[in-house]
Amino acid sequence: MELLNAKKISDNKRAEIKERVAKIKQTTGKIPGLATILVGKNPASQVYVKSKIKASENVGIKTFHHNLDNNASKKDIVNLIKKLNENSEVDGILLQLPLPNNNDVQDCVNAIAPSKDVDGLHPINIGLLNLSKSWIEIIKKNILVPCTPLGIIYLLHKLGITIEGKTAVIIGRSNLVGKPIAMLLLANNATVIMTHSKTKNLKEVCRNTDIVITAIGKPRFINRDFIKDRTTIIDVGINRTPNGLCGDVDLNDVKDLDIKITPVPGGVGPMTITMLLENTLKAFNKKNGLKK
Repeated sequence: MELLNAKKISDNKRAEIKERVAKIKQTTGKIPGLATILVGKNPASQVYVKSKIKASENVGIKTFHHNLDNNASKKDIVNLIKKLNENSEVDGILLQLPLPNNNDVQDCVNAIAPSKDVDGLHPINIGLLNLSKSWIEIIKKNILVPCTPLGIIYLLHKLGITIEGKTAVIIGRSNLVGKPIAMLLLANNATVIMTHSKTKNLKEVCRNTDIVITAIGKPRFINRDFIKDRTTIIDVGINRTPNGLCGDVDLNDVKDLDIKITPVPGGVGPMTITMLLENTLKAFNKKNGLKK
């Protein structure tokens, strides 16, 4: 088993973003701005938002944080988003999910201006992604893509792991990870198999693939029975257990296999935040007519 060094790749990308932000400030006098919205006091969400703010400030992106009460209504959230849409200093808006009332999520996301939707979850941005025929088209159009799937593709590219012509299984069909990573893999010419809680013979499906991407949130659910040698595994799961954080894959059970796998923590998580920074800079550049 080889643990993929995602943190090094993430750190290198952040250093590159920091240089680009500094150059923009030097040549234009402007600074990209990211607004974060946290509703309630969910401990995990507080940690995530704090990490995103810190990472943004470390690369020179200006941050605007807004904390709303747990009982904030959908109207309160939407009104705040509308103000941020009109704020010229804000280039990206991040609404930390989940919301206390999860039924309001899509209406709140829909309120974000597509040009400031750095999470890539607005229906317009999702539609642009689904309509794209190739990875080159996605890059050329500067589409704002969901951060975790974008980070996964960036990671695979940087590690030199071939996607084209390979078979990839995705475990989990969420709008945040499963569906958009399927579109990105297709854009990179992979053959994609979507699986979920109703899939039959999941172990057999996974054993006949080259790349496995799991995002189901079940601690150590994936064991050696799911995996064949020479498989690349991207573990998106972040599960809190009495023994600490772990992924969807049982590392102890697969450690003797000839595979490549992202660790948890320290794998996909840092890449997700790094792509948030990249999307914020992308939104700034689009607004100001700048090229990368």
